[in-house]
Amino acid sequence: MTRTEAGFSRPDDAPIQAFAAHRIGQALESYEYVPKKLGPMDVEIRITHCGMCHTDLHLINNDFGLSSYPLVPGHEIAGVVTQLGHDVAGLQIDQRVGVGWLAGACFGCEQCTAGRDNLCPNWQPTCVGREGGYASHIRVDSRLAFPLPDALPSEHAAPLLCGGITVFAPLMRHGVAGSVRLGVIGIGGLGHMALQYGRALGCHVIAFSTSRAKSAEAQGFGADEFVATSEPGALAAYANSCDFLLSTVTANVSWADYIQVLRPGGKLCIVGVPNGDVHIPALPLIIGQKSIVTGCIGSRSEIRAMIDFSTRHRITPKIESFPMREANLALDRLRKNEMRYRAVLVN
Repeated sequence: MTRTEAGFSRPDDAPIQAFAAHRIGQALESYEYVPKKLGPMDVEIRITHCGMCHTDLHLINNDFGLSSYPLVPGHEIAGVVTQLGHDVAGLQIDQRVGVGWLAGACFGCEQCTAGRDNLCPNWQPTCVGREGGYASHIRVDSRLAFPLPDALPSEHAAPLLCGGITVFAPLMRHGVAGSVRLGVIGIGGLGHMALQYGRALGCHVIAFSTSRAKSAEAQGFGADEFVATSEPGALAAYANSCDFLLSTVTANVSWADYIQVLRPGGKLCIVGVPNGDVHIPALPLIIGQKSIVTGCIGSRSEIRAMIDFSTRHRITPKIESFPMREANLALDRLRKNEMRYRAVLVN
């Protein structure tokens, strides 16, 4: 048995309307599918907003070798609960919730029981091997559907569920706050949120971008200083300036130069997926006792903390909204690096 939303009850065998790529790299087309039966711990969500992440492009192109087709992208979801499995607790019909990269996990392995469900070896990504958020509805494990506070609008909440947590979680894990000097590499979909978190955490924040044109906006988001890295000598002038560098870019940058930007004991954290291998000389790391770390989305507890922190500090992504039917237009602008700064599809 399931509990359903009054006025929006949808039979289990009724198809869900979506947009999907039917082959590698293909433009999205209208698509419908009949979802799997709602499990005892599952919820069905009527999607109102879905953020667009650069990973969606990677999945459409099968850059990670994980994709299967037809592929319905989307893993930054905000919507309203319409059906509840009979064992679901803590959620209600008509409640606003958000869903990120994960739609399921085992919740019983070593990683899950240690509170690191984002590292579950049996994780179930929201749009890998199952249909994602470019759709009218979605079904996920209720334990990965997060209540959204009234003060956080759905159009701003959606991008936080992947983009926001991707930059917030490493700052929490590594104690980046207060007197820490934080550098953010790349002022785009991830970087502009990282600047806001850094400011709210009380850090001295330095923005690193190839584009001088982003200087004013970067400072508006929270940067105390701006470095145009395409200008000769710019990085060298900032040697020994940062305790923590958060790389949000997909390009292969001058990693060796950024290691020199770190102060002794500093950390370079890579959260954007570079287009190629990362090559860094070992000696500067060893001499300065520096290290390279990474971040993989966030656990349930980290996501709840991120939602609370973002709401209290009024941290919101800068978005451009598109009707869901214009997903291809939004994807094309994302490919061309024209988005400022996150796209949100609206049903």
